[in-house]
Amino acid sequence: MKIRAAVTRKAGEPYQIQEVELAEPKFGEILVKIVASGICHTDEVVKQQFIPVPLPAVLGHEGAGIVEKVGLGVTEFKPGDRVGITFSNCGECPCCKKGKPYICKKFNAINFGGIQPDGTSRLSTLEGETLSTLFGQSSFATHAVVSAKSAVKVEYDDMDLGLVAPIGCGIQTGAGAVLNRLRPEFGSTIAVFGCGTVGMSAIMAAKIAGCAKIIAVGGNAKSLELAMELGATHTVNRKEVPDVVEAVKAITDGGVDYSVDTTGIGDCVRKSLAMCDFGGTCVVVGATGDITFNVQEELMGDGKSLLGVIEGDSIPKDFIPKLIDYHKKGLFPFDKLIKFYDFENINEAVEASHKGECIKAVLRMEA
Repeated sequence: MKIRAAVTRKAGEPYQIQEVELAEPKFGEILVKIVASGICHTDEVVKQQFIPVPLPAVLGHEGAGIVEKVGLGVTEFKPGDRVGITFSNCGECPCCKKGKPYICKKFNAINFGGIQPDGTSRLSTLEGETLSTLFGQSSFATHAVVSAKSAVKVEYDDMDLGLVAPIGCGIQTGAGAVLNRLRPEFGSTIAVFGCGTVGMSAIMAAKIAGCAKIIAVGGNAKSLELAMELGATHTVNRKEVPDVVEAVKAITDGGVDYSVDTTGIGDCVRKSLAMCDFGGTCVVVGATGDITFNVQEELMGDGKSLLGVIEGDSIPKDFIPKLIDYHKKGLFPFDKLIKFYDFENINEAVEASHKGECIKAVLRMEA
C-alpha cells in the first residue's frame, strides 16, 4: 500500500515527506495506522549516523495508532484496537525467554539494523528501493507494519494516543530505570542528571517510589523549574554552580543513594557516579562513549555500582499500562513535557527540540 513517510537519505539532512510503499503484514505482524509519534533523541543520533542505521531509512520509534489489519497467527489484536508501539525483540533468545526483552541478544540487529525481526524490511520507495526501518516500526509515517510482540493495547478509550506514543521509548526508559532497576527504598535519595524527557520521567518515578530527596541536575532554568513541579525536591543548575558534585553532596550530607545519568556525556556520567554515597548505585541510560576513570578511587573503593540500563528494563506489555494507570491517577503527569506538531512540520519540531523550546515533541499524523 502507498503511505506517506518522512525519509532520511543522508546523514544530517532534513526529513523529506514523500509517498512510499509499505508491504502487507506477515505472520505475527499487524498493520497500524499511526496517529502520533514522539521524536526521540535516538532519532537524531541515527539521523546524524552516530548510530549507523543503513540509509535511506524511515525513522521514528515512539508510535501509537489504530490496528487496521492483522497477519496470520495474531490473536492478541484485532482491527480497531488502539495500541502503543515500542522496541523490537526476537522472542526466542535466552534473554527474551527469561522475560528480559530489553536485553534481547538481537536487540541491536533488529532495532538499529534497518530490518524487521525476520531480516527484511516492509518499506520501499515507489521505484522499488529498499528503505530501512527503525525499531521495527518506522513511525514517522502514516502507517507501519510491526511485530505483535512490539505493540501494547491501550485499554482506556479516552486516553489520547498522542500521549501514549512517547511512552514507547524515552518515558519508559527514565521511569523504568528507577522503578524497574533501581527500585529505591522509601525515604532514600536520588539525583537525576539531565532534565529532558528521560530525566523528567525518572524524577516522576522517584516521587512515585517515595524518595525523600530528589535532586534534578541540569542547565536550563525553565526545565529545572518544571522538574520541581513534577517531583524534584531540589535542583542544581550546572551552569551556575561551580561543582555540581559538591552541591549534591551538600544537599544530602555526603551523597545520594542512587543517581541516574540521562545525558550520555562522559564527564556527566563520572559526576553522576561521584554524587553517590558509599554503596550507592549510578545508572546510565544514554548512549555514552569512552570514559576513563580510576576504578579504585571512583567505584570499587566506595563500594559503588555503575549500571547500564536499556529501555528502563521494561517488559512493555506490563510496564506501559502501569505508566498509563499512574497518569490516569494523576501520579505521573508526563503530559506537561509534551508539545504537539503536525507531521508536515517534522523539521520544525526537531529544530524546536534542539533549541530547548520543548522537552518532548510529538507529531500528530493528521491535524
